[in-house]
Amino acid sequence: MNTTIAAISTAVSASGIGIIRISGPEAMDVISRIYRSKGGKKKIKEVPTHTIHYGYIYDGEEAVDEVLVMVMRAPKTFTGEDTVEIDCHGGVYAMNRVLETVLKNGAKIAGPGEFTKRAFLNGRLDLSQAEAVMDVIQAKNEYALKSSLSQLKGSVLTSIKEIRSSILYHIAYIESALDDPEHISLDGYPEQLLKVVKIQEKKMDHLIATASDGKMIREGIRTVILGKPNAGKSSMLNLLTGENRAIVTDIAGTTRDVLEEYINLHGITLKMADTAGIRQTEDVVEKIGVGKAKELAKDADLILYVVDSSTSLDENDHEIMKMLEGKKAIVLYNKTDLDPAVTTEDIRALVSHPVIPVSAKEETDRRTGRTDPKAFLSGGNHF
Repeated sequence: MNTTIAAISTAVSASGIGIIRISGPEAMDVISRIYRSKGGKKKIKEVPTHTIHYGYIYDGEEAVDEVLVMVMRAPKTFTGEDTVEIDCHGGVYAMNRVLETVLKNGAKIAGPGEFTKRAFLNGRLDLSQAEAVMDVIQAKNEYALKSSLSQLKGSVLTSIKEIRSSILYHIAYIESALDDPEHISLDGYPEQLLKVVKIQEKKMDHLIATASDGKMIREGIRTVILGKPNAGKSSMLNLLTGENRAIVTDIAGTTRDVLEEYINLHGITLKMADTAGIRQTEDVVEKIGVGKAKELAKDADLILYVVDSSTSLDENDHEIMKMLEGKKAIVLYNKTDLDPAVTTEDIRALVSHPVIPVSAKEETDRRTGRTDPKAFLSGGNHF
């Protein structure tokens, strides 16, 4: 990595401050060519590491912007290389002008993720930490941020190192016993080793099992809204998002394609999908929508099954109930503002999942009378 790279490290949009990062063996040479202090006497190459300096960026004799320059010398930097960060005004044009000046004076434009790549290649991060950098940036909720920060601090690496250290110790012990059987006995050792193996196996199983939990925390819980046509699925999506995202009419089969939205529920992100109503149909377009709904249900982390309490259960409801088997689901007993044709007891006799009376029209959880549109999800441990 003999090249010196540079890029805008903040969002390329109008803001108070923009940061241009330079990293590589010639980072100090590049900044010395374009930086001038207010008095013009300071030599930026000679300043102590991890210090900040006020001044101006010049392109030849033209002042480009008023800046603060942070100087960080290797190896105690993010990339492990000499690094300079230029804090300039956050206008898009201003940031691009400063970056152009940097590139004209010896740096090359950084590729996507190249700073993190260099941090990994220089031993500043392991792969799990490198992955966590992007997770921190893209965190959609509080739990995702905490999880990513924990991984960035090395929580995953620490667990792996502990497992590896235990395995290496016992490999070394066995090899030593084979080389020197007179002084190192293996009597009773197989039983001891079996206990150690089982402990480490549990730790590895835990890491593997929590990997999917981490994905849900980062990307959101894949939540699919299922039900017959006109059961109130789209109304439920609108209620949860607080916006009229889905078209709602009295005509059965209005929703034909999948509509996805994100909602945040007490720090957890739900990736909601409103789907076509499940029923037997000869309509070609609607049939495709029903097929998509069934496919999404197979991969869903959570299913919200919306039941129209004002109509009797039929073969379509029984088909949906079969789809709920082995899945985490909540049954929403909807349209409680109308006269019921089926009771909650009837539904509970057919499914093992929580059944919650709601009215999407009145925006009410009928158990509590609360008008919080997300109350029925937060009222119990459904996840």
